[in-house]
Amino acid sequence: MDLFKKIEPYLEHVQNVKDQGIYPYFQALESGQDTEMIFNGKKILMLGSNNYLGLTSHPDVINAAVEAVKKYGSGCSGSRFLNGTLDIHVKLEEELRDFLKKEAVMTFSTGFQSNLGIISAICGRNDVIIGDKENHASIYDACRLSYAKLLRYEHNDMEDLERQLKSVDQNKGILIVTDGVFSMSGDICNLPEIVRLAKKYGARVMVDDAHGLGVLGKHGRGTAEYFGLEDEVDIYMGTFSKSLASLGGYLASTKEVVEYVKHVSRPFIFSAAITPASVASARASLKILSEQPERVKALHDISSYMREGLKKLGVNIIESKTPIIPIYTYEDDKTFIACKMLIERGVYVNPVISPATPVGQSLLRTSYTATHTKEQMDYAMKQIKEVLDILDVK
Repeated sequence: MDLFKKIEPYLEHVQNVKDQGIYPYFQALESGQDTEMIFNGKKILMLGSNNYLGLTSHPDVINAAVEAVKKYGSGCSGSRFLNGTLDIHVKLEEELRDFLKKEAVMTFSTGFQSNLGIISAICGRNDVIIGDKENHASIYDACRLSYAKLLRYEHNDMEDLERQLKSVDQNKGILIVTDGVFSMSGDICNLPEIVRLAKKYGARVMVDDAHGLGVLGKHGRGTAEYFGLEDEVDIYMGTFSKSLASLGGYLASTKEVVEYVKHVSRPFIFSAAITPASVASARASLKILSEQPERVKALHDISSYMREGLKKLGVNIIESKTPIIPIYTYEDDKTFIACKMLIERGVYVNPVISPATPVGQSLLRTSYTATHTKEQMDYAMKQIKEVLDILDVK
């Protein structure tokens, strides 16, 4: 059978959505990520970004990137393992280590690559990975790359996690891996119970804190700080592309784990190093987060304002304590139409449809930034409510 035979029927479905004028993907924005952006020459309110602390447009972050390019050039032309390590890579890792209160940190070129590089290095054919069913796609791909056996437990279901742990031969190495903040629903993992069960069954714990860094904890250190369990998590993974307004990712753990991963992780060894501009902007963002933890509070204040406002209007949302507020639209087509109608009204949101959600539970994923204003939220609420009413979404 021709390898490409599957392409045509798939693209027929994509083209059908495009022909209806409701295709919502790959829309070209014409300005930098901020609370407001330019789309098709018009200003829109951005409710679809992971720019949680509002730092992508901060002058210190932009200036740091510009100065790094002037000094180091546009790229590193090699992997960290060989010629691609710059002194600013090392400084970023040291600063992250101190901020996260771990023994050591290493950085990767993207967040997705971080999960690939960590999990495939730590786990092998004779190990077992137990993960939450709603973990990020990069965790699933990392598990495949590791060749370890993967067991999944129902989302945040600790009884099911224990059932899976009981089923594992205790002579096997066991890694429990979970998102700290789940990217679609915005809910938080039950880290206290995960840590308790890990100790009981001799497992290690890894938290993907891509949406936790800069979001949870008094100082923005993430999920473990939020629960007071910073010494109980064996491996933190995180990204720079959200709260730290850049591109890249990291592993934070013991010196031994970091040194081991540096020497055996193929995704790390065989990828080019993070560009100087990305390193510098991440460092500048981390400095702002360290010095201005009030940004974390501002993020939660504006998110709570929006959440409570939507609920008062009778909008059906997924409850969470994070700046991710998903709104039910249920049907895929209604989700696409809602996105189109909202963008015409100057509000940008993200469509989430099956298989990213169960069939019949499609969503508008909205997310918020510390620099959003209440006036912006009032306008967005009004538009969202009106569009859902027009589409008869209850």
